Amino acid sequence: MKVSVIIPVYNEEKYLAGCLESLKKQTVVKDMEVIVVDDGSTDGSKALATLHQGHQGPGAARNLGAKNARGEILVFADADMEFDPDFIEKLIAPILVGKTIGTFSKEEYLLNKDNVWARYWNLNLGRQDNLMVPRDHPDTAPVFRAILAAKFIEVGGFDTTVGYTDDWSLSRKLGVKSVAAPGAKFYHRNPETLAEVWRQSRWFGKNEFLTKNLVRRIYNLFRYCPVWAIFKIYDPRFLLFKVVYNSAVVTSVLLSFFGETKSK
Repeated sequence: MKVSVIIPVYNEEKYLAGCLESLKKQTVVKDMEVIVVDDGSTDGSKALATLHQGHQGPGAARNLGAKNARGEILVFADADMEFDPDFIEKLIAPILVGKTIGTFSKEEYLLNKDNVWARYWNLNLGRQDNLMVPRDHPDTAPVFRAILAAKFIEVGGFDTTVGYTDDWSLSRKLGVKSVAAPGAKFYHRNPETLAEVWRQSRWFGKNEFLTKNLVRRIYNLFRYCPVWAIFKIYDPRFLLFKVVYNSAVVTSVLLSFFGETKSK
């Protein structure tokens, strides 16, 4: 089966080349196409893109890529990821044998582990040993890293109205979860500067589970209030990380009251 790898990009010029280079080394490269969808970038990302759109968020960019894909299997990657050479081969293996319509990988590792802010991001989420997925994660998940194109098209792709959790919307539409693909190993960057922590946390704050209704919004304003971090954390740099992270999330939750766009 032909595979289409779809990569949404928004101002990720400094990471995209590494991602594309690792995809060139895939064992299934002869049966694979790569579609880079520019989501309104203002940096050099757009020069490497296959398709272009105004800034609408990664879900809309993935949907555009899927519309133009020729593959029977869609693989969704991010510009700040890199992959082992047999990643896609192992990722799609359960689909090829008819075990499932889609897969994800539990073997996701921190790519920039030497960066202190990247490590703090993992620590903040309770992740250890450079793993991006908990060791005890079940063998199913609401996120699809690979899926049969026909099934994706059948439900109209990702829901672009839900913000940060747009990649969970596919599972909800299909009524099934993805299945773990053993041995599909890849590496993912966390934010490397406080400015990147702020931007990514603002995106996280557009999570539908934080802003779905008035009660949740008010609860999460208190839950992520940066003041609480002062009483819990004794590492000065991690305290600074938490203040930036929580402030960004609170900003997104507050702006949701005024109908802020869900795009990244």
